[in-house]
Amino acid sequence: MKKIFVLTGEPSGDKLASKVIAQLKNSRSDIEYLSVGGEHLKTLGIKSLYELNEVTYLGFTRVLLNVFKIKRKISETVNEILKFKPDILFSVDSPDFTLRVVKKVKKKDPDVKTIHFVAPQVWVWREHRVKQLKSFLDHVLLLFPFEKKYFEKEGIQSTFTGHPLLEEHNNSKVDISQIIKDNKRIFSIYPGSRLSEINVLIPILFEFVKKMNEKYKDLFFVFHSTTEHVQIIQKLLHNEGFKNCSAISDEKIKYNLLKESVFAVAKSGTISLEICNAKVPSIIIYKMNRINFFIIKMLVKIKSPNIINIAAGEEVIPQLLQSKCNPEEMFKTVDKILNDKKSLAEQIRKSQDILNTFKKSQSSEIASSVLLNHL
Repeated sequence: MKKIFVLTGEPSGDKLASKVIAQLKNSRSDIEYLSVGGEHLKTLGIKSLYELNEVTYLGFTRVLLNVFKIKRKISETVNEILKFKPDILFSVDSPDFTLRVVKKVKKKDPDVKTIHFVAPQVWVWREHRVKQLKSFLDHVLLLFPFEKKYFEKEGIQSTFTGHPLLEEHNNSKVDISQIIKDNKRIFSIYPGSRLSEINVLIPILFEFVKKMNEKYKDLFFVFHSTTEHVQIIQKLLHNEGFKNCSAISDEKIKYNLLKESVFAVAKSGTISLEICNAKVPSIIIYKMNRINFFIIKMLVKIKSPNIINIAAGEEVIPQLLQSKCNPEEMFKTVDKILNDKKSLAEQIRKSQDILNTFKKSQSSEIASSVLLNHL
């Protein structure tokens, strides 16, 4: 029996990996899996060595504070992968964790095929890193077409798959009337998947909701969360006394709620693509401590953290970062867009134009076929 080890480092990577592995499971039933994964891989019956939150750290300072713990986890993961003896080590995103593991595994077992999904964003920073990848990666799966030139230049095998999270959803219609009552309009909020992000953004988002409630009486705010954190957010909402807010973690319900949303506020990340794909107008927000922000500003070559804005070469999706990520700025920006039909339509049109360059109708299938070809 063939073996594949699936290596992720955070919830978004777990979700992405599950799309590919689900497709692979439909094609082949004679493959044994083990992972470092989260709830999405677990729903496919794939055991994880440990919980994802043991390796999910945000920002330079948190990494520095936990450096010895991270090193131990990397060594532990490497040893477990070598024990498992996979034919393929399939790593997804989180390069600062996953690629460190892959490099060490490849050094000790050169025969294992190493395939990485979500290329390190060399177009953002650390362009020299591509050369290093050649020594331990056999194949790189790319989300965006413009990435291919960086890997072709260094002779690294790569395949543009498109983004699996942009594929057409076959999710059945879910009755949301028990969640959204009194014919209120849905407003989606994404506070992030890491607890460290949630801790920073939730107080800001709560104040923003209070400001929205002062003007808009017909909105219901849905906080999209993970299974791990949904109860935490729900309890915080209850403590604040919000009557028109709820936290949801079920993927089918979340997707249906997003489709019906009039607007979304989201922490910068992959979710922004899903929001655009659902044709929902939005803004993105992000805030980190000043030391982390200063370090990133010194290293990063681009001004936007949002792929839609990067690809467009302009701010299609308004972004409120750092000092601008505050309740007053958020309310002012959202209020202005909500009351400007032309701006709403323009944002959706431009984001769709960009998304169409990223989309492939069978992204998961393309990615899974690359894995099959290496078995």
